[in-house]
Amino acid sequence: MFSYSYKHQGEGSRVMIRQASPLEVSEMGIILGVDVGGSTTKVVGLRAGESIGMLQVRAADQITSLYGAIGNFLGAHSIRLRDISSIILTGVGATFISEPIYEIKTHKVDEFIAIGHGALRLSGLEEAIVVSMGTGLAYVRAGKDAITHIGGSGVGGGTIIGLASQMLGKTDIDAILALSETGNLENVDLLVRDIISHEIPSLPPDLTAANFGKIKSTASLSDLALGIINMVFQTAGMLAVFAARNDTIRDVVLTGALTTFPQAEELLSLVASQFGLRFIIPPNAVFATALGAAYFEEKYSTIKSTQAP
Repeated sequence: MFSYSYKHQGEGSRVMIRQASPLEVSEMGIILGVDVGGSTTKVVGLRAGESIGMLQVRAADQITSLYGAIGNFLGAHSIRLRDISSIILTGVGATFISEPIYEIKTHKVDEFIAIGHGALRLSGLEEAIVVSMGTGLAYVRAGKDAITHIGGSGVGGGTIIGLASQMLGKTDIDAILALSETGNLENVDLLVRDIISHEIPSLPPDLTAANFGKIKSTASLSDLALGIINMVFQTAGMLAVFAARNDTIRDVVLTGALTTFPQAEELLSLVASQFGLRFIIPPNAVFATALGAAYFEEKYSTIKSTQAP
């Protein structure tokens, strides 16, 4: 159980918010939070609770990615190894590490705890439903007293790349995004207005009735690309609705790589407004899990160390 709190942000009138307020820098020993994911590694440096920098690298394997990310971070910020007080690992790749890194005190933090702490830290909220949008989707209920893993879905960034490889002949995410820019969902998705004769108050006519349920013969690769992305984001949004259904929390904080997609706000706005939720994309959302790991270490020093006795 955890007992510290965060300052609330103003409610505002928008249901989709992309916050912007960089973390400040202070002086003290440096804690590195490292999120070793399935395809990328993110590093966040904390000094006295404030960020001194963030970095992301991609490599063929997780061990190479881990050491490469740490090395690049140290070089980019002119940090010496002796300046690092501890390295905090989280993410699926952390399971491959059993020895201290560079003989520095090394800890591991449960990924879902790191997700919750990072999301609250970046958003400034005291409680939220958190959606970590990476290769898959993870849902966490984060509050000042507890962080609970709700569940997840295998539909995520990996789904986009997998389907795009077969439907578009592309696996590079930048190429997929570029292709989707001129897409038209009306050429691929079946909408509510396509299947009703008059409006139903609880079902907006532009709501999706079936993803890829109306693929026209004239549908372009751009239409398909946008359709894939839309399906993943709608799934993420609706699962957030279900996660919040029996809860008083109305704030949903989005973190992870998919938050950088240019369509994120637009695709989730309809879900947010329809179901009375507020979707928030905080600054540096990609680094939320790494930040949460480092921040957890700073606040709580009782987690298990992987350092040899």
